[in-house]
Amino acid sequence: MNKEFRNPDVVLDIKDKPNGIKWLGLSLQHLFTMFGATVLVPILVGINPGIALFSSGLGTLVYLFVTKGKIPAYLGSSFAFIAAMQMLMKDAGYPAIALGAVTTGMVYLIVSLIVKKAGSAWLDRLLPPIVVGPVVMVIGLGLAANAANQAMYQNLPNGEQLYNVKYIAVALLTLLLTIVFNMYLKGFLGLIPILLGIVCGYVIALLFGIVDIEPIKEAAWFAVPNFQVPFVTYTPKLYITAIVTMAPIAFVTMTEHIGHLMVLNKLTKRNFYENPGLNRTLMGDGLAQIVAGLVGGPPVTSYGENIGVLAITRVHSVFVIGGAAVLAMVLGFVGKLTAIIQSIPGPVIAGISFILFGVIASSGLKILIDNKIDFNKKRNLLIASVILVVGIGGLTFQVGPVALSGMALATLFGILLNVFLPENAKSETE
Repeated sequence: MNKEFRNPDVVLDIKDKPNGIKWLGLSLQHLFTMFGATVLVPILVGINPGIALFSSGLGTLVYLFVTKGKIPAYLGSSFAFIAAMQMLMKDAGYPAIALGAVTTGMVYLIVSLIVKKAGSAWLDRLLPPIVVGPVVMVIGLGLAANAANQAMYQNLPNGEQLYNVKYIAVALLTLLLTIVFNMYLKGFLGLIPILLGIVCGYVIALLFGIVDIEPIKEAAWFAVPNFQVPFVTYTPKLYITAIVTMAPIAFVTMTEHIGHLMVLNKLTKRNFYENPGLNRTLMGDGLAQIVAGLVGGPPVTSYGENIGVLAITRVHSVFVIGGAAVLAMVLGFVGKLTAIIQSIPGPVIAGISFILFGVIASSGLKILIDNKIDFNKKRNLLIASVILVVGIGGLTFQVGPVALSGMALATLFGILLNVFLPENAKSETE
């Protein structure tokens, strides 16, 4: 594609730079769009939301730099790693998550080198739609029980859980309002239904008296995020479980990355697979994950929500995306905001999660539908069935300190079945 090409159907093309207040407003729009999901991940895992905001902005800037400012993509906290991070946080703390994030980034870098040398056709063979679709469904459905528990149970100081009618009322009201916002709002407000749902749910939770506001009062306006830097705030260790649990998930987010590029190609009328090249986009995503893990954040990935903003506004400027990244980094230092985010009660998060986790699962179903997967074929039926039950059921395979469970094990099973099962069963060839 010619370097001078400019998409005539857009308001601002990739290299166009907006001015002043317009630039700020357009960047804030992207910030608000990714905000709800990006801070939800650290809340669910137990990571400081301020550092998650900072790492998402920093990761996005790294990605823009590696891809030579040619791709308007925002990178936020990845949902794919939530279950693995929750387990690692409980067992070993953030240092294990950091090692996992660096490992997944290294997987991206290795694949980017292979793609540079051998092309990308092998990825399609390893992860076809019949594997990717059910795995994406597992990402959402595997977290469904967590959302339901947050909606129903109050955690008591003694560790017990008490069914609380107030909790479930707040969760359902938050869910209802978020659905209404999604369906009936338009314009700028129509771009931020998740954020509006969180805000309204929070107000409802305040009215129900289930929000602890004391930490907000005590928080400073300016506060350095809780950076977790190896050899500075902790001594790194080798966590085999972190490596084997999170590394396979990299292939799941990789397919999401490739899918987002496909959408962006159509949207911007360019071919990013060729320029700057799939190897560079994978390298940028991998380095962003490594950087996020080295400062204390969760792994990051490209956000479909922000691609939706590009489509609706027809503003494709990388300067707008870069502006949103800088704003996210600045907000990470606002102590009051971090305290407010951390005070959001479980039922509010649960109400939002019913939609977000369901949307993830539905996205997996959409992959199967869009690719017209034939479930009359035994091969397809068997691959999908095993992935769904192993992943959602939480099957664990453990040998000594090494454990594979949930989505990671389901992805591995899916890849192996896809590789070794014949195209047709014997009964289908008779």
